[in-house]
Amino acid sequence: MEGRKQVIIVGLGNPGKEYVMTRHNIGFMVLQTLASKMGISLKENKRFGAAFGKGSYKGVSCHLVMPLTYMNLSGQAVRQVVDYYKLDADDVIVVVDDVALPFGAMRLRDKGSAGGHNGLKSIEQHLGTREYVRLRMGIGEKVRGDLTDHVLGQFSASERQKLPAFVELGVAATLRLLQEDPDQVMQDVNTKIKTNDQQPREARQEKSNETE
Repeated sequence: MEGRKQVIIVGLGNPGKEYVMTRHNIGFMVLQTLASKMGISLKENKRFGAAFGKGSYKGVSCHLVMPLTYMNLSGQAVRQVVDYYKLDADDVIVVVDDVALPFGAMRLRDKGSAGGHNGLKSIEQHLGTREYVRLRMGIGEKVRGDLTDHVLGQFSASERQKLPAFVELGVAATLRLLQEDPDQVMQDVNTKIKTNDQQPREARQEKSNETE
């Protein structure tokens, strides 16, 4: 990622008013905040099947993508943008929710499995690779009930108070990836999880999100 002149930043979520503030849409939240900071307007692009905007950040051309195909088909939009701009999978950064991480924790990886997340499964299928950057935003494990109800549910009152700051952390980590050595960014982001005693058990990693 270091030295790239172009990058595709994807925020995952579901379109529609009923999903706006749900846990599953934290990827949308980060991307919308990022677009605002960059002065980029996100508009529906039917070719891509996404809300899309283009701008630059410190010399890097940034293509911001919010798939409007619902979570399970997110990879369609990502593939369309990759092909249109003739870029590669390693030019892609995906911001996504993760139920295997506590709320407020982040995990940054430059490759890996979808971990049960249907949005990542779709992206992997359409790109034909697992080697793309993903920033996982912790939304907390379900305590009781159905997992789908959890990820499509609202944040708690206490979480909503902390949500803007958490979203800003996601934005900051994404912006760092545009300018800094990705290994250093990963080390910083992932070390904070361990430092705060928020490291998820290894057994949890491969069962992240079962999603709609």
